[in-house]
Amino acid sequence: MAATPLPVTSPPSPPHPLHPPTAATVRSLTAAGDHAAALRALSSLSAAAAPLDRFALPPAAKSAAALRSLPAVRSIHGAALRRDLLDGPTPAVANALLTAYARCGDLPAALALFAAMPGRDAVTFNSLISALCLFRHWLPALGALRDMVLEGHPLTSFTLVSVLLACSHLADDPRFGREAHAFALKHGLLDGDERFAFNALLSMYARLGLVDDARRLFGTVGADDALGGGVVTWNTMVSVLVQSGRCGEAVEVLYDMVARGVRPDGVTFASALPACSQLEMLSVGREMHAYVLKDADLAANSFVASALVDMYASNERVDVARRVFDMVPVGDRQLGLWNAMVCGYAQAGMDEDALEIFARMEAEASVIPSETTMAGVLPACARSEAFAGKEAVHGYVLKRGMADNRFVQNALMDMYARLGDMDAARRIFAAIEPHDAVSWNTLITGCVVQGQISDAFQLVREMQQQGRCTDAAMEDAIAGAADEEPVKPNNITLMTLLPGCGMLAAAERGKEIHGYAVRHALDSDVAVGSALVDMYAKGGCLALSRAVFDRLPRRNVITWNVLIMAYGMHGLGDKAIALFDRMVASDEAKPNEVTFIAALAACSHSGMVDRGLELFHSMKRDHGVEPTPDLHACAVDILGRAGRLDEAYNIINSMGPGEQQVSAWSSFLGACRLHRNVELGEIAAERLFELEPDEASHYVLLSNIYSAAGLWEKSSEVRSRMRQRGVSKEPGCSWIELDGAIHRFMAGESVHPESALVHAHMDALWERMRGQGYKPDTSCVLHDIEEGEKAAILRYHSEKLAIAFGLLRTPPGATIRVAKNLRVCNDCHEAAKFISRMVGREIVLRDVRRFHHFVDGACSCGDYW
Repeated sequence: MAATPLPVTSPPSPPHPLHPPTAATVRSLTAAGDHAAALRALSSLSAAAAPLDRFALPPAAKSAAALRSLPAVRSIHGAALRRDLLDGPTPAVANALLTAYARCGDLPAALALFAAMPGRDAVTFNSLISALCLFRHWLPALGALRDMVLEGHPLTSFTLVSVLLACSHLADDPRFGREAHAFALKHGLLDGDERFAFNALLSMYARLGLVDDARRLFGTVGADDALGGGVVTWNTMVSVLVQSGRCGEAVEVLYDMVARGVRPDGVTFASALPACSQLEMLSVGREMHAYVLKDADLAANSFVASALVDMYASNERVDVARRVFDMVPVGDRQLGLWNAMVCGYAQAGMDEDALEIFARMEAEASVIPSETTMAGVLPACARSEAFAGKEAVHGYVLKRGMADNRFVQNALMDMYARLGDMDAARRIFAAIEPHDAVSWNTLITGCVVQGQISDAFQLVREMQQQGRCTDAAMEDAIAGAADEEPVKPNNITLMTLLPGCGMLAAAERGKEIHGYAVRHALDSDVAVGSALVDMYAKGGCLALSRAVFDRLPRRNVITWNVLIMAYGMHGLGDKAIALFDRMVASDEAKPNEVTFIAALAACSHSGMVDRGLELFHSMKRDHGVEPTPDLHACAVDILGRAGRLDEAYNIINSMGPGEQQVSAWSSFLGACRLHRNVELGEIAAERLFELEPDEASHYVLLSNIYSAAGLWEKSSEVRSRMRQRGVSKEPGCSWIELDGAIHRFMAGESVHPESALVHAHMDALWERMRGQGYKPDTSCVLHDIEEGEKAAILRYHSEKLAIAFGLLRTPPGATIRVAKNLRVCNDCHEAAKFISRMVGREIVLRDVRRFHHFVDGACSCGDYW
């Protein structure tokens, strides 16, 4: 009876082949990378009852593995069993099947095959160790190495590469890596011309965080070795330093490489250019670009072009990145280049451009998007208002078979979180196995973005519980059977949580995070340090904010900007400008647009008109910062608060008309309210009604201006206009953190559990204030009602209730810290001054614009806000 053909999944072979396939045919097709044809040839051999031998099945198993076809691997295994090909002088067939099972995702089958093998050689153990590493079973991989040594099999450089990979993931005990290094030296595994084992050793030390050890190892390479065999070694060292964040050293190694006469290749520049992105060294990146352009091979290298696009985009030169992209012919653009351009646009917030490139890559170049493409374009899909099919992108991901990819899952989580669908984000999170730090951080970020701060902290607690197990479960984990590894909050986790503490003015929670950062040596990270400076500043703890700033070993422009902004918000304009001057003198960071916004805002809040105007007029000349619409708005705010409305009006008119004037007109309208200028206020409001007809604050400010002038009919008309357009004013809300809980209050509300007690205490404070000369500022009430009714409304404003609650629940002398979602009204500002003097407490009130420190009847803003 004829043998049953192997049921491989590739297309059938031609009906009448001119030359019947042989074992040599299978081998040659596999070697050529035509894996589907190799399996067809094997199937034809089986159907023709031709002999299937030890020469045909190993290459066929390799082809099945390349196609990730587990059914084909099982069929080949069955054929080997029927023909007794697993026994014999060499285990070549079994070795090939072991590797194929692992690469097709069936590790249990690979382990069962290994256990059943009567004869094993060095290749068998190399295949087993590689398979265990593929599934991240690092300790079992080292156990297999011990068995290999005990059975007396020779170790090769191939063995060492897999072993070093396993050791590099055991960061809690670097002893394993050092022992592997010593073993390699003892047995001469690093000798010879082949450098890949040496390069793997460099990478291992870097992954273990022992970058200095990697540099010392690299230094043992002699000059002759470096020239004779080493562009790959040099590339490895450059890559190691970049991935370890030591980008300056990476650039030095590249310069040294060129100086020694080693010619950089495409991999060199693809590894080195990211250093220019991280260091913001655009000039060095341009030098590398110039070197590339002088070499035709490098200039035509798509991987180098990808790195250049990424470097320019990371340095906020997306226009140059696009020119590099366009210089590469469409037919030569590899997937990585398309991905770099999509991600460059997305990271720059140019979402429509990112989507346009994404659409073109498949339509024009027939380049199939990868998981990296989708992870890059999904944030643009979420943000783009012009793109309506946001959820449909999830369907596209499913259609492309990418739904199980971790990077795509994280991007989908982020997209749904930005859309406000946290249930969908949590469902995707639940499907990820195992959860790693990135997936946890993505969901935590989603909660923070949606204002679900308590949920975010709960997720961090759950994150730290993952992987905690009993001694028995720990034994399973060592054996490779644990599903999830322990995950610790990292610098990204802290950077995500700290802004949430700042938004809530929850300094106690922020201090807990700070303590964690100190215990885990994360507080010296410049991004975490900047977030801590910002958190303490927004929580009203300016002294702690400055202390963190001063202790940082390195500061970037964000760190400086945060503290300058903080001083301005706290009304300390002189300190803000002193810090700005120190920043310029230190040359540690170059002032940018945000720096000048912070400095000008500080001048505005502190009445430093002349210095503010001096900065505005000198920023382009002295610092190369263009006067953007936001900076014009700052200048308008400075002049407007000082009552120089005509000059402010002239600055607005000097700007081009359109949406870019919104911030300037808004600042000008606020100044008109402050100085009760009805005529100019009407002009500003009408411009804003044209540009932002659905923004409630514009209507409220104009109504305030009319009310303060006693023009009640016009004030009523503005409110009527709001109702007709369906525009509603955001209700005032104030909150205070006590004992780790956030207590919120709305004007006049009675929802809080202690509302009755709070209202009674506020009544008592009200009577005491009235007795000491306090008079309610009823101009803050927009309704045309009796004065007594206005005073009754003012009594229970949200910030007053929060202050009263704080006085009830905190010990005598403790500082009261309250935050509000809107600008504090004149009456509450005056009341807080009276209360601070009556009870002998400092009251820190943060509104949407700035901080107010009330001490002994005076405010830090000097009543100028």
